[in-house]
Amino acid sequence: MTLRWEAFLEEVRERGAYDGPRDAERAARVVLALLGAHLAGEVRAHLAARLPETLALVLLNPLQAAEPLSPDRFVRATAAWIEGATEQSSLWDIGAVLSTTADAAGDDLTRQILLQLPPGYDLLFGHPRAGCTAQPVSATDRTARTEGTL
Repeated sequence: MTLRWEAFLEEVRERGAYDGPRDAERAARVVLALLGAHLAGEVRAHLAARLPETLALVLLNPLQAAEPLSPDRFVRATAAWIEGATEQSSLWDIGAVLSTTADAAGDDLTRQILLQLPPGYDLLFGHPRAGCTAQPVSATDRTARTEGTL
């Protein structure tokens, strides 16, 4: 099922604790453009079919990547593309967008997506693999993000 534009952005806005849809849209466009460079074939096409049309086009016409980016480099690249972003704030942006994307994709397609990506992306999607010891975002981090101090 394809999410409507407004519903997708509202979900990203809530997860990212953004003040409005403009920041959610900016994050979604950058993150999905970078993600699109790492996906190929039917997986990318199936994901695009589950996104709002505008974001599907962003995913299908990605930023160019010379090589697959590790999760850390993906975070740095996101920070570079979002004006005023830091690696910490871009990690927040990525989490808001990719967790919403994973929900839209469903578990089976999300697993297929993760198979095309370097190890570690499961955490960025909010789908840690068994045995992962990642820590959830703390209340302090969330408060700092909503107050704009990150």
